[in-house]
Amino acid sequence: MQENSELKNLRLNYERDQLLETNIGSNPFIQFKFWFDLVLKANITEPNAMTIATATKNGVPSARMVLLKAFDETGFTFFTNYESRKGKELLENPFASLLFWWREFERQVRIEGKIEKINSKDSEEYFNLRPLKSRYGALSSNQSEFIESREVLEKRFLDLEKQFGDKPPTPENWGGYKLIPKKFEFWQGRRDRLHDRIIYEKVKDDWKIYRLQP
Repeated sequence: MQENSELKNLRLNYERDQLLETNIGSNPFIQFKFWFDLVLKANITEPNAMTIATATKNGVPSARMVLLKAFDETGFTFFTNYESRKGKELLENPFASLLFWWREFERQVRIEGKIEKINSKDSEEYFNLRPLKSRYGALSSNQSEFIESREVLEKRFLDLEKQFGDKPPTPENWGGYKLIPKKFEFWQGRRDRLHDRIIYEKVKDDWKIYRLQP
């Protein structure tokens, strides 16, 4: 393998903030909202972008970026095609991990838990709030399936626009999932790679809080 000295030397020394047990929320949802509100106020690009990692029943992993669309103390909601690769993996192995990376704050949040579908009424309500072109994008794409060319996809998109006008139906294979958290990790970059890592882990009805070594 050819060595790349420039790549080996790419790193930052994080010095923006700290995360101590004396300044964290009493539960992970309070802490997440506090950090997320700061990110929203900073006007960074797509602060709700997150990686979701899934796996097959045999443990083969895959990951991709999606957008967080709602959260409260019951969980974190996103929307997708139920017949996509992630949808199929969640059907046979309904557990996942979310990862938020906010570079401007030198912070990341990792959330692990079980995945459940939200009800179809809530999925349809959100679908109808999306921009019209985005709705047609969902309707015209059999996500993760083979297609002969981009032209085939674009023709299907236009054909559906002609058919439904400004009222495209919600696809039967499209909707929301909610991740119900069992564990959170809040990570704050620190200098000399001595990062802060605080864990909230659900134990019965309480959240156990502890620190991990970096």
